[in-house]
Amino acid sequence: MSVHEFLEEFGGLPVFTFPESADAPASLPEVGAVAWRLSHDPYGDGEESSFEELWERFTGAVDLSGVRALIIGQWGEAYDNTSEIVVSAIVAAKDRFTGLRAVFLGEIAQEEAEISWIQQSDVSPLLTAFPALEVLIVRGGSELEFPVVRHEALRELRLESGGLPAEVVRGVCGSDFPDLESLVLWLGVPEYGGDYEIGDLAGALSGARFPRLRHLGLQNSEIQDEIAAAVAAAPVVAGLESLDLSMGTLTDTGAEALVTGQPLTHLKKLDLEHHFLTPAMAERVRTTLTQQGVEVVIGESERLAQYEDRVWRYAAVTE
Repeated sequence: MSVHEFLEEFGGLPVFTFPESADAPASLPEVGAVAWRLSHDPYGDGEESSFEELWERFTGAVDLSGVRALIIGQWGEAYDNTSEIVVSAIVAAKDRFTGLRAVFLGEIAQEEAEISWIQQSDVSPLLTAFPALEVLIVRGGSELEFPVVRHEALRELRLESGGLPAEVVRGVCGSDFPDLESLVLWLGVPEYGGDYEIGDLAGALSGARFPRLRHLGLQNSEIQDEIAAAVAAAPVVAGLESLDLSMGTLTDTGAEALVTGQPLTHLKKLDLEHHFLTPAMAERVRTTLTQQGVEVVIGESERLAQYEDRVWRYAAVTE
């Protein structure tokens, strides 16, 4: 999944973009055979002047009871309008969306808007309104809210951001998701709202709230070394099949904690792509784990950024 391109498949279904123009061909695919994508480009040639008008035409043309997966792209100017209009519209139609199992809120590519421009909202009503929802993906951390909730069916939760607010991190990690198998958090940096601390991840690292978790991604962070050290001793790791600490500022300090901490040899995959390891440490990690059958994704070290006399490490996706 990339901020530079759109998904071709979602929820196990090929993606079909609902035409933004009413003059488009009237033939639509079988409702349950595709993941439906809606996007209102405020500068496009579509007939509708707002997302609300596009939504009205979509809900009038498609039997919502057959929709299994829904992707929402742009809902207007990303930096002027929050996703509340989208969340409210979906929730208002909950009695018609009887088969909805997967939602991606904010599939907005970088060429359309930087991730920090995307104005989200409280997304928990989607979980409350759809107790059978299995997949929720949200892109954008600005104005995002995620209070503590309990949801019996959610299997995949993914929040992508250039900076997740601490309250959001605590809300996610304090929630009860007994069926959750995959949790991915792009934590981001303070400059773009990522004011979390390592303690805010305690609920997820304990393993108690997500007993079926098999994949954990704590990514895109400026405190990747602290995260690695916490993960190296976290109870949740014993039940994982894959661990992703990529996209951040991992150095030899964090990698040392990983290789000397609790065993990781039960993992099928460890992803450390986009790091700042020395070649010797990168090879040590790779050799130590691949000999035990773990797939290690590590690649080359990133170059330090430099401006005048300042040198710094950077996360992969921020602005």
